[in-house]
Amino acid sequence: MKIYIVKFQVEGRTVKAQIWDTAGQERYRAITSAYYRGALGALLVYDVTKPTTFENVSRWLKELRDHADANIVIMLIGNKTDLKHLRAVAAEDAQSYAEKEGLSFIETSALEATNVEKAFHTILSEIYRIISKKSLSSEEPAAASSIKEGKTLVVGGTPEANAKKPCCSSS
Repeated sequence: MKIYIVKFQVEGRTVKAQIWDTAGQERYRAITSAYYRGALGALLVYDVTKPTTFENVSRWLKELRDHADANIVIMLIGNKTDLKHLRAVAAEDAQSYAEKEGLSFIETSALEATNVEKAFHTILSEIYRIISKKSLSSEEPAAASSIKEGKTLVVGGTPEANAKKPCCSSS
């Protein structure tokens, strides 16, 4: 499992996110369900050249919905669009599935850096919007003031975890 720390500007504020990348590996299934409870967002990524990865999305989505907060923001991402000649999952099929399940959808190419930043910005903006609404309507003034004052919003994890894990830069 890889853990990334990324920062984005959302509505003039710096949003810091901790991204847990399990790459869909079965060996992480036992521990990931425990972390779903604290997750504010999830990116379900499949490989557009491998239909089985798209077929597995429904299982991961069910697991997320079983273990995560009901308000978790979920985005479906079709990756490897640079491999046009190997495409096996139609964008229309994925878009239709996403709409049916109430997910946002985008296709990306990590290799070409196409729509990768846009995907993160989109999901983090939606998370920020939801948290801002909750904080502003909350009876906890500290939560609301931390967002109003523009302090860093840490998405998931703890400062201790951040200190122990390597931070990777994107290219």
